[in-house]
Amino acid sequence: MAERILIIEDEEKIARVLQLELEFEGYETGIAYTGSDGLILYREQQWDLILLDVMMPVMSGIEVLKRIRATEFSTPVLMLTAKDELEDKVSGLDLGANDYITKPFEIEELLARIRVALRLHKKNQEKVTNDEEKNPFFHKYAGLSMHEKTREVMKDGLSIDLTPREFELLLYLLKHPKQVLTREQILDRVWGYDYYGDTNVVDVYIRYVRKKIDKGSNNPLIQTVRGVGYVLKEQTHET
Repeated sequence: MAERILIIEDEEKIARVLQLELEFEGYETGIAYTGSDGLILYREQQWDLILLDVMMPVMSGIEVLKRIRATEFSTPVLMLTAKDELEDKVSGLDLGANDYITKPFEIEELLARIRVALRLHKKNQEKVTNDEEKNPFFHKYAGLSMHEKTREVMKDGLSIDLTPREFELLLYLLKHPKQVLTREQILDRVWGYDYYGDTNVVDVYIRYVRKKIDKGSNNPLIQTVRGVGYVLKEQTHET
C-alpha cells in the first residue's frame, strides 16, 4: 500500500507541483489550501506524513501543528518555511515538528527528507509495537487500543475521549474480544456486583461508546447478540 502524504500549502502552484512530484514517486497525496481545511483532512483520514507550510492566512502552520500535537505525536510533520522565519523554525521544532525545509528548495532534497522521516517513523512504530505487546496494561484489537494506566484510547490512530464509565465498559469488552458478554456480566464487572439499577443502563452506555469508536467507520466493532448481550469483534462479510 502506498504511503499517504497530506500537503497543507496555501500557494496552489507550489501545492500542485508537490503533489505531482510525490505521486510520481509513488505516494498517495491530499491537498488543503488553508490551515483549517488541512486540520479537517488530517482528522478525517489516515496520513503517513504531513507537509505543512508555516505562513498561511487565518490559521498558521504553527497553529495547525499545535492542534495536531495536542492529540498525537506519531505522524511525522515537515514544516515548509521561508528563509527569514528562524523564529517559526524554532517554534515548530519545539512544538513537535520532525524537520523543516527552507523555501525555495530542491525537490530532491525534500524527497530525501521525506524518505528519512518515513523510515524513522516506521522504525519507531515497530519499537512501540514491540514494547506495547510486552506491556500487560496495553490492550489492542482491530485498530482499537487502550492503555489502562495512561487511560489513552486510540482508534485507527486517532485519540478518543471517554468518560470513566465508558472507559471501563470498553476496556472490559477489549479484554474479551470475540467473546459474547451478557448484560449481567457487564453490569457486575463495570458497575459492580452491588448495583441494583436497570440493566438497560448497559444498552445506553453501549450506544455512547459506539458513537465514539465506530463513528464514520465501515467496520463497527461492538456487535449486538440478540437476547444475550454484546461482543467486540470485526464484522465478517460473506461473499
